[in-house]
Amino acid sequence: MAETYDVLIIGAGPGGYVAAIRAAQLGMRTAVVDREHLGGICLNWGCIPTKALLRSAEIYGYMQHPAEYGLSAEKVGFELGAVVKRSRGVSKRLADGVAFLMKKNKIDVIWGEATVASAPKDGKPGQVTVNQTTRAEPPKGALGPGSYTAENLIVATGARPRALPGIKPDKKLIWTYYEAMNPDRMPRSLLVMGSGAIGIEFASFYRTMGAEVTVVEVLPQILPVEDAEIAAHARKRFEKQGIKIMTGAKVTKVVKQQDSVTATVEVGGKTQDITADRLISAVGVVGNIEGIGLEALGVTIERGIVKTDGLGRTNVPGLYAIGDVAGPPMLAHKAEHEGLLCVEAIHGLHVHAMDKGKIPGCTYCQPQIASVGITEAKAKEQGLDIRVGRFPFAGNGKAIALGEPEGLVKTIFDRKTGQLIGAHLVGAEVTELIQGFVIAMNLETTEEDLMHAVFPHPTLSETMHESVLDAYGQVIHS
Repeated sequence: MAETYDVLIIGAGPGGYVAAIRAAQLGMRTAVVDREHLGGICLNWGCIPTKALLRSAEIYGYMQHPAEYGLSAEKVGFELGAVVKRSRGVSKRLADGVAFLMKKNKIDVIWGEATVASAPKDGKPGQVTVNQTTRAEPPKGALGPGSYTAENLIVATGARPRALPGIKPDKKLIWTYYEAMNPDRMPRSLLVMGSGAIGIEFASFYRTMGAEVTVVEVLPQILPVEDAEIAAHARKRFEKQGIKIMTGAKVTKVVKQQDSVTATVEVGGKTQDITADRLISAVGVVGNIEGIGLEALGVTIERGIVKTDGLGRTNVPGLYAIGDVAGPPMLAHKAEHEGLLCVEAIHGLHVHAMDKGKIPGCTYCQPQIASVGITEAKAKEQGLDIRVGRFPFAGNGKAIALGEPEGLVKTIFDRKTGQLIGAHLVGAEVTELIQGFVIAMNLETTEEDLMHAVFPHPTLSETMHESVLDAYGQVIHS
């Protein structure tokens, strides 16, 4: 049997490969097992390739209105295969980069389907059985099937698209994000079921590229986790672009034709049929907990996810879980940070559990949406006495120069302490701006710190400053 590892990680997604690198940095003998993707779903079929697609759509969208910038262009069009090829190329480049990082940090990559045969116990290492996989060819230098032992086992198996009863994706007419990222042709019409980040991003991409798009959301608000005011602003922008949005609506039945689907949608006590070339099911994801051997080991699983403490520890000593499989928010950056904390705790470093209330969320549609902390409604629900500041992009010189005057920054402060407790943005490049507020919250910044900070001019970041000033009656440009 091969030498026992200090840490063996099942899953090479953002959580798994980052945890492996940190473990190696700390001098631990480390291995990571995967069956299909170095970099996981995020890098190969999620975060990264969708951003490449959305970038193509963004540029194409600008090309539709060149006169607004004093330019001219004729016969503007696109070749779908080339757009998709670029997206896949971006993913491959980064996946190759992960393989390089594994080699650089002397991390063993084991290729196959992993099952935890036993957890570490009574001084004995845990054992993982790896069987051959047919999902993908192994990267160069990867180890193959066999039995491997480790002092600590980390489950980082991620999540997959959730399927609703009776509306099972078939890869042809009913898509998940896999098929939506690699279409064989551009659909003329599209029905998107679910208005979270995934659903809205695809609605934005396909609408910009010319498809007729309808979004159906069962809750009364699109982008349900976002501040209501920001979501309402975004909805107006989407509808102005021609996206049809139905909230408080539920798809109750889907009938498939040869090259289209007809969905029965119930809204306001009435039903209507909507026919579209394709339907995207974007109703959330579910953790990959099956087939790993967790149930047999007595690992506590609640609502389809592995229950852990703030440092990734399960109820079984020596067995850890991080990322999507360990619950929401199901975001790559949350998984990465959980991986770092988990490994550092294993190594005996003094670490603090992650504050999930300070994890930013981003949606990369047009307009972009970003947030951190609690919403205004949640603050009131908690009985907090708050100050709220707002600043529109229409009052910002850089936004106007960019031709992006529609946007809003909203900040929420605790009235008693001046602490920033929430920030919510919609508009151009807000997914980049949000990190300023994330750092501020982590440093427990007060309104005074932000008000006296000097923001560069002309930048979109000045909207952040003005929103803070507005909360305290000192706004300048509004």
